[in-house]
Amino acid sequence: MMLRAFILGWLLLSPQALGADGFTLLTLDSGQESQAVNIKLEILALMTALSFLPAMLMMLTSFTRIVVVLAILRQALGLQQSPPNKVLIGIALVLTLFIMRPVGDSIYKEAYLPYDQGKIELMAAIDIAKVPLSQFMLAQTRETDLEQMLKIANEPIDLTPAEIPFLVLMPAFVLSELKTAFQIGFLLFLPFLVIDLVVASVLMSMGMMMLSPLIISLPFKLMIFVLVDGWAMTVSTLTASFG
Repeated sequence: MMLRAFILGWLLLSPQALGADGFTLLTLDSGQESQAVNIKLEILALMTALSFLPAMLMMLTSFTRIVVVLAILRQALGLQQSPPNKVLIGIALVLTLFIMRPVGDSIYKEAYLPYDQGKIELMAAIDIAKVPLSQFMLAQTRETDLEQMLKIANEPIDLTPAEIPFLVLMPAFVLSELKTAFQIGFLLFLPFLVIDLVVASVLMSMGMMMLSPLIISLPFKLMIFVLVDGWAMTVSTLTASFG
């Protein structure tokens, strides 16, 4: 499972996961003597876990909601490439780290530290690490979306939170995140839509139908957005939406 692979790679970074010598990856033969090239298993596990990182970031964290809202905001302002995609993704990553920090702290204290100290086994650490992540996802998932996914998976809809399969919770969580992102985006879009309508009406009344309303409305939208401290309001709204 994708979650198990990710947590497994994280937990295997501990020196206790394997001895310091690692294992032989390949052997170089120069004709007179052979030289073994070793690689530690935790490094290999980390490289494997990193390949799942983009999917895990979108499926298990607040990243999806944040980046969708920021993209809708850029569209509402009438800006095509500013801020660029890399900037929006960077903002979304920073906010995701901020919002997911309590979950990360719980995983570190309750799963990683006991495993690193040799108090629990690897699979037990993975099961413990799933608990705070599942709680976060359940808190953001709508009951209707969860019930729909349970029906699709032929699971009973009266399961307790601890009994809900993680593979059912993930798509329900993503659906809820998309719905919430569109709702926030709609509220952000409305004031800019009003500005576009007013500018279009004024231009038509003046007989300037050949002039694009977007050219005139863009400076006004940027001015209003800056005057009301739009970035701070957007960030505070996004963080508050996660409770």
